[in-house]
Order: sequence, then structure tokens, then C-alpha cells
Amino acid sequence: MFRRIGEIVVRHPVWTIVAWVIAAVAIVATAPTLPSTSDESSFLPSSYESIQAAKLQEDAFPSAFTPSAIALYQRTDGAKLTKADLKDVDRITRELGGKHIDQVQKVVPGQPSTDGKFTTTLVQMDSKNAGQPKQADAAKVLRTDVKQLTKGTNLEARLGGSAAQALDQQDSSKRGQALIGIGTFLIILVTLLIIFRAPILAVLPLLVIGLVSTLANGLIAYATKLFDLQANSSISSILIVVLFGVGTDYFLFLMFRYRERLRAGDESKEAMINAVGRVGEAIASAAGAVVIAFLALSLSTLGFLKQMGPALAIAVAATLFAGLTLIPAVVSLIGPKVFWPSKSWQREPENARFAALGRGVRNRPALTVIVSGLVLVVLSLGTFGYKATFDLASGSMPKTKESMVVQDSMMHAYSAGAAAPTDVYLSSTDNSPLDKAGFTAYADKLAAVDGVDGAKLSQVSKDGTTADFTVTLKYEASTDKAITTVGDVRDVAHSDAPDGSKAVVGGMSSIYKDINAAVNHDYRTVFPVAALLIMVILGLLLRSVVAPLYLMASVGLGFGATLGATVWIFQDGAGHSGLMFMLPVIMYLFVVAIGTDYNILMIARLREEAREGRSPREAAGEALRHAGPTVAAAGFILAATFATMMLAGNALLTEMGFAVSFGIAVAAFVMAMFFTPSLTALIGHAAWWPGHGDRAAEAAPAGHPETLTPARRAEETDREDRDDREPVVDEQAEPRAR
Repeated sequence: MFRRIGEIVVRHPVWTIVAWVIAAVAIVATAPTLPSTSDESSFLPSSYESIQAAKLQEDAFPSAFTPSAIALYQRTDGAKLTKADLKDVDRITRELGGKHIDQVQKVVPGQPSTDGKFTTTLVQMDSKNAGQPKQADAAKVLRTDVKQLTKGTNLEARLGGSAAQALDQQDSSKRGQALIGIGTFLIILVTLLIIFRAPILAVLPLLVIGLVSTLANGLIAYATKLFDLQANSSISSILIVVLFGVGTDYFLFLMFRYRERLRAGDESKEAMINAVGRVGEAIASAAGAVVIAFLALSLSTLGFLKQMGPALAIAVAATLFAGLTLIPAVVSLIGPKVFWPSKSWQREPENARFAALGRGVRNRPALTVIVSGLVLVVLSLGTFGYKATFDLASGSMPKTKESMVVQDSMMHAYSAGAAAPTDVYLSSTDNSPLDKAGFTAYADKLAAVDGVDGAKLSQVSKDGTTADFTVTLKYEASTDKAITTVGDVRDVAHSDAPDGSKAVVGGMSSIYKDINAAVNHDYRTVFPVAALLIMVILGLLLRSVVAPLYLMASVGLGFGATLGATVWIFQDGAGHSGLMFMLPVIMYLFVVAIGTDYNILMIARLREEAREGRSPREAAGEALRHAGPTVAAAGFILAATFATMMLAGNALLTEMGFAVSFGIAVAAFVMAMFFTPSLTALIGHAAWWPGHGDRAAEAAPAGHPETLTPARRAEETDREDRDDREPVVDEQAEPRAR
């Protein structure tokens, strides 16, 4: 099938390119625009208690005051606020309310801090648009106005709260995307120049993938709109890396095999057809594993991950089609001139480094398995120290952003939980008014919970059927202690609810607790489903039951090593309180799915060598010799492109960039390069049970482009003998034509 695809696109390259351009233009021109949300509560389904509490608040207290923005004031000299300063704050609050800014419903003065150095203005916005760009726009106007109104006073003001966080998150995301895009571009360009020493080949994938990215983004917009999924600004940064990183991987898979066929004497177009025919199955299987793994995120209960899965799957699918059609068409038009001015494509360097590595795997597979496996096991020990943190807003922007400064200042100036109090909503089960006589005792029981700073009755609905108790925690809303405390508050709120009533607990800590429960659900659902589906793809590709089992086990070990190393670097080394809560899920999918790419490429080449009559150990050595350079180049580029996410300057993308790049490096340079071929060599023919995928064909089909003649077989043997006798030189390793 893949050879047929190669024949079509190579024989009709112009039409293939034109079809891609027309499709890209049409999709981009008609694709809808997508709003992005930063409201954590929108990521959860309605079955969770925190979301039920939010719905009850809207119904029972439609005019309840919930600040979306907080202006925090302090004197420029750091001293206590004077009466004159407080009068200035009152004036600023009144004037802000009189400006009638879009989305702003109410502006009221807040309470001074206990040390007298801070006070606030609280701004309520339309709750229906929480987390949406229009509220970020309102925060931008508020921030400008409040700073303007403090001129001529002894005050300085900063704007925080959820709307201001959304604004800062947008700005941080734009800066991060720019840095990631530039870094990715430069890494791919420079690395390809070093590998091929050909400017056309270095620029070509960037141009092709740029076209693919416009088409993919349009398709993602359609899918997000069609299935009513949540959009988040962080996804754009991840998409840049996935499209260019994975796209360059598939480009390398194809170009290394194309160069190999040219060295074998194939005519230019026939070389590309053969390259697509031989490596197309490996590329399609690798992409299929990634797509299925990402689609498994659709089973997530978190809106953020539920949207990310299909988006990334669409991006990889578009990249796959480009790798099998657009890239072969463009390269076939250019021909061998694509390698200009380098002439190294015409010959394979003798005594290449990967030939020596291949001999090491062939001669000492048991030692290779033990050493590489031990490295993975030791790194995996760090997973026992893993802790999660749930503050997506602060995790997705630097601590120096104004809204983060406000959050930190309020934690020190007020009770740590004052910025995001917990609400307990007590409602009647029979729609009759609640008995107010028990309210004081109920509030006292809530206040007595360990970790609670205070609890009081805030308001009662007009019909008397619902009461709102504000519970202030001693801890910042996203900390482990706050999440544990809110769990205890839930227990007391439920068990001590007066007869004829029931309680639900809302607020940010309650949302974070539900997010934690949702992530644990995803661990139990997404992980096994993704692993099972990838194993099915491996089984279909390799016609084996045994090989997929140990391949997935090795990739799982790579995931453990990656998470362990990330814990040691960021929790133990950098002092982070924990890793972002969705990191293990994302890491699992990237490391398992993309890491499987390199295993697929290596094991497919190993099978190819075995089918030519080599023993399991010889096949493993030859597979590393020929596929090793491709895996090394692709792994380095993909790991380096993901590492550019660390340039974004926020905890989420920094942790994600390190974890995924480290995981890909482990997958390429430990698993695919040593662990997998060595283990396959040790298992031998049993690795292919119940099929016989590694058995040599009795007779090769006549005229097959890669049939080995007796003369070629002798040439192979002579070259292997010569490699064994001669010393290894430090030279750029490249695949060798068979």
C-alpha cells in the first residue's frame, strides 16, 4: 500500500503540492476563531461537588458578590496606611465604579489588612464570562485606570484576581509562544545543517511543516467548535513543538531511507518510491500510536486534557499525511540536488560509530540490557517523592507577573486563604425555609475544623431555602494543606448538616480537590486504554504477541525514569512544592506514544534484517548500525524542540519541557538504541510468537528493489569483516545502503 502511495505522489508531485496548498487556504479561510478560557472550574464536569456548588450559588444568589479582580493598595514607602490614604482608596473605588467598564458589575471597598499596610478594592464581573478573553480585556482597562487614579497620592496599586490572572496568562502565553517558535526553528535548522550539510534540506521541513501547521490549526478549530471542547492558551505552545518536532522526525525517517536507496544505485524517483514503500509502514504505525494515545485523552474528565487530546491527534495525523505525500512530492521534484552542496550522500562513511555500537549490542546483549535497564530503574525511584500542585494560573506564568505579586502579597498580609475563601451552601431538601436557629452552631462546627481560620454565615437566599457560609482557610487555596482541609470541611459540612438539609462545598480549594480526583480517574482510565491501543498497533505491525508486551514494558519503565528525574530536578533540586497536576498524564502520553516511535523504527529495521537471513543477534546489531543514526538525529531534534518550552518562563511549560525532552532522550538513546534491540536479541525468535515475522523468505520476489544478490551478500560480509578489523573513527554516522 505504501509503495503505491509513493508511486502516486512521486509520479504526480505538482498536483500533490497544489492539492495541499488549496486545502490549507480553504481551511484557514473558513476556520472559526476560538476563545480561550483560564477558568479552572470549566475544566470539570457537572458531577463534581465544586461545580454543583457553583451552580447552586448562581441559582440561589444571582447577585452574590464574588470578586473577579482585586486592586491591592499600599504606600510607596511601605509604611502603614494613613486616614488620608484610606480616603484616597475610597475615592478611587467610587471613580472606578463610575466608569462603567464592560463586564464590571460592582466595585466595592475591601477590608484593610491586620498590619494596616494594605487595603483593597473588590471588583465583581459577569460570572457567565468567567475566564473568557473579554474579562481579561476588562482587567486591562481596570489596571490602567487604577494606576492612573493613584497618581498624585502616596499609594501604589496592583491588580490581581482571576481576571487579572487571565490577562497576565495571555501575555505570558504570547511571549512563550514566540520564544518557543524561534527556539524550535533555530534548533531544527542548525541540527539539519549539521547532519546533512545541505541548506535546502535544512529549510525544507520548516517550510513544509509551516504549511501543515496552518492546515492543522484550522482543523483543530473546527473540531473544538464542533464538539464544544475547552480551549486553553497553553495548547498553542505545545502544538508548535508537536508539529515541528514530530514532523521533523518523520522527515528524517524518510530522508535517511531515501539517501540509503540513492547510495544503493536507485534512480532518484524510484529511490523515493522505495523509501516510502519501506519506511512508510513504520511512519504510519508510529504516527498511529501517537494519534491513538492522544485520542485516549478524550476519556479524561478534565476539559483542558479532553481538548488537548483531539487537537494533538489532528496535528500528528496531518503531519503523517504530509510525511507520506507532501514531502515525497517536493523532494522528488528537486531530486538529489536536495543534498547540495554536500556530496556525502553518495557514499556511506566507513567504520561509523553506529557500526561499533551495533557490534557491541550483537556481542554483549545481556550486559547491554542490564546496564540500560539499571539506569532506568534507578531514575524511576524518584517517582516515590511525586507531589502535585493545582494552581494552573500561577503555574502558567512567571511569579513576577503583577497578578502573582498581588496573590503572594495577600497571602502574607491577610489570611492565606482570604483571597479565595471556601463557601459551604446549606440548602433545604424539601424546598421549605431553613431553620435559622441552628446556623450559629453549624458555623461553629465548620470553624472548628483543623486548618480553618474562621467561618461565618454570609447570606441567606430570598426564599430562605439556601444559606451561604464563608469558610476562610489558613492556607493558600492550591496547597496540599488547603486541599486536605477542604476535604475535612466537606466531611463536617455533610455529616453535621441539620435535618432536612444538605450541604455542598464550593470555592477554589474545592475545585482543586475535584481536579485531583479527576486526575486520579484519568490515571486509572487514560493510562491503560492508551497502553492497550498502542500494543494493538504494535501487534498488527509486528504480527506478534510477545514483542508488544516487552516493548510497552520498556516504554513504561522509561516513563518512570522520566517522572523520577523530573521530581528530583524540580521538587528536590529547585524546591517546587510539587509538579503541575496534569504533568504525569501529558508526560505519559508523550513519552509512551512518541517514545514508541523510535522503538517501532528500530524493531521494524531489526525485523527487516532478520528476514534477510541474519540471526537475532546479528539482526539487532545491523538494525542499530542502520537505524541508529536516524533514531539519534530524530531523538535529538525532538528532545531539543520540547526543551524550548522551558524558555516560556512559567512552571507549567518549564516542567513539561524538561520532562518530555528528557523522556524522549531516554526513549531514543537508552530504550530504542540499546534496551529494545538487546532484549529482542536475547529473546530471539520467541519475540515474534505466534507469527514468524523474523523468518527469512525462501525466495524473494523477482525484481524486488531491495533483494540481496549473492554478490551483494558477499559485499556485506566483506564490509562487516573490515569493520571488525579497523578502528572506529569519530565520524558522522549515516544509514548504510544494503
